[in-house]
Amino acid sequence: MSKNKYLFPLIVMASLFFLFGFITTMNNSTIEFLKSAFGLNDVQKQLPNTFFYGAYILSVPVGFLIKRIGYRFSIFTGLALISLGFFASIPGVALGYYGFLSAVSVFAIGVVVLQVAAAPYVVALGPAETSASRLTLTNALNSVATVIAPIFVSILLVTPELAPGEVLANSDIKEIVKNPFIGIGVITLVILVIMFFLKLPNIKEEQKAAEQASAKKYKSSAFKYPHVWLGSVAIFVYMGIEIGIPSFFADFANHKGAVINTSSTDLLKFYWGGLMVGRLLGIFILQKARPTLILSICSLGGIALLLSSIAFTGNVSMWLFLGTGLFHSIMWPVIYSLALEDLGPHSDVASGIIATSVIGAAILTPIMGGVQTITGTVIAAISFLFIYYIYLIFFAVKGSKIR
Repeated sequence: MSKNKYLFPLIVMASLFFLFGFITTMNNSTIEFLKSAFGLNDVQKQLPNTFFYGAYILSVPVGFLIKRIGYRFSIFTGLALISLGFFASIPGVALGYYGFLSAVSVFAIGVVVLQVAAAPYVVALGPAETSASRLTLTNALNSVATVIAPIFVSILLVTPELAPGEVLANSDIKEIVKNPFIGIGVITLVILVIMFFLKLPNIKEEQKAAEQASAKKYKSSAFKYPHVWLGSVAIFVYMGIEIGIPSFFADFANHKGAVINTSSTDLLKFYWGGLMVGRLLGIFILQKARPTLILSICSLGGIALLLSSIAFTGNVSMWLFLGTGLFHSIMWPVIYSLALEDLGPHSDVASGIIATSVIGAAILTPIMGGVQTITGTVIAAISFLFIYYIYLIFFAVKGSKIR
């Protein structure tokens, strides 16, 4: 099949990566707004991550759903749930913090469906040896969205000045979130209508034809491949890294005495910008270098910057902490592509297994928040990141090669 045949569907997939990248980062970026608006403690303020990323526990059932109804209808389902969730956020927030989080879980399920469907689809759109590069390309547009989302939140979701211990009335919070959330719901609905009239290639049929032409034997189930499970753990701890940095940034900068002349949420654009730059570079680097080597180097680079940020103080410490985003940039697409290697007809279910581990952000950040509360220092919380980096090095060097 020609490259031209793959170009249009790849562009379509990239636009979907942009959408769920924007939503994912926007959700994380609302943490400080929600903390001020509802008067939350260090554990409660991490619950948007728990409700959002907790939806990824449904990834395996979603993988089987995709196998049954196909990629196209799965994408429609994901977009419909996202739109519904954003519309439901308005009446949800009127019921209080947990009413709002319930609506978050609805659009989170939509993001899960899109993400589980999109990754194996992109992997299938071309040669296996360049799958990491294609995933990095689509994730680059995802990163553009992650840079925009914190700016969007800092401009449109602004908490009025509150007296110590004061919280906003639910009706006031509803007014603040109404326009941006309805806007995203409408945009998603428009994308759904447009997607309905687009013709995407039937990857399942093409995969079957390739399998019949190949003498390669596959195991009876995706569950029988060790590298899928080890890759799933790698995604689990990676999510603790990617979301841990922005989730604890405000407290870390304050602990280190950084002088911030804008909101801490606004500064997160530099973290997500680092991911964007790294992924743009990764498109070309991963066509030349082995993904396992790049994953090892990036993990070591993250360790070095995190150690340096702890060792220094003031704004230097803050910028080193944000700079870790450059090394986190290609971790997701590389881990995903390595974990999906040699799976053939089991790619859709395997994608569900791997995507389930995105709940790492739902589990690890609240645990880290609890450690921060118990110890009274954010340093204890972010020290967990070193464990996560070390596991990624293991997966790159050994785990991804186990069949």
